[in-house]
Amino acid sequence: MKMQGQILKMLTELKTPVQYNLPMGDGLLNMNQWIGKNIQFRFSGDIFCLDCGNRTKKSFNQGFCYPCFRDSPMAAECIIKPELCRAHLGEGRDVEWERKHHLKDHYVYLAVSSGVKVGITRDTQVPTRWIDQGASYAVPIAKTPNRYLCGVIEVSLKTYLSDRTAWQRMLKNEIAHIDLAAKRDEIIQLIPEEYQQYVLSDEEVLHINFPVNEYPVKVKSLSFDKTPVIEGRLMGIKGQYLLFEGGQVLNMRKHQAYVLEFSADENESGIGVELSLDF
Repeated sequence: MKMQGQILKMLTELKTPVQYNLPMGDGLLNMNQWIGKNIQFRFSGDIFCLDCGNRTKKSFNQGFCYPCFRDSPMAAECIIKPELCRAHLGEGRDVEWERKHHLKDHYVYLAVSSGVKVGITRDTQVPTRWIDQGASYAVPIAKTPNRYLCGVIEVSLKTYLSDRTAWQRMLKNEIAHIDLAAKRDEIIQLIPEEYQQYVLSDEEVLHINFPVNEYPVKVKSLSFDKTPVIEGRLMGIKGQYLLFEGGQVLNMRKHQAYVLEFSADENESGIGVELSLDF
């Protein structure tokens, strides 16, 4: 089988285990079916900006050319630091875009992908955001009407919790096994009084299972910029990473906007996916 085209981050469906489809050109490539089999990706050398569509020699911020990285609302600083969002003030790189995407319900959440972390996401990105981060379990702890308020609450909790994922530990499945509901009850008491009206105290913890046959003991990150042809036996998928035999891992989201060619032998006998209960 062969397939070619510009890729986006893998689309996910919350099932047991998570189902992954890679947008490639005009089609979707189901990735779960290739677990246990040898696959190959070949980078054509072309990268086309996710916003303007122009060809770029280098990808900035997971798929933008430099001018769009500098000017596009999709690459604004408040995407990474939501406490800097100005949409509620009627300001931003593109006021209409900000209104549509940032003046809507957002969640503050706790997730465990390695240790416990705090994060935020739009309501439409639950549970996609958690799956993309490789979280084994997660729970919302606050709901606000805009991105800014979520960012302020998140900042208030960074004294007590990290807002980052230890991606190498996540890929090795070195995760903390804790009572996340009890942790939620502890953490919401630390949210400042003026934001207590947004607290969620009885949301259910969501458990997520990933299609992984074997977790690596050590991980080595791969990149098409250094290795135009990446191939090997696919041992599993977690977050937005493909896990290859031998501990090599490929972050597909990092390579959004790249034009790739995929090939694999459909008749090759694969290894069935063993359900990994991470919680």
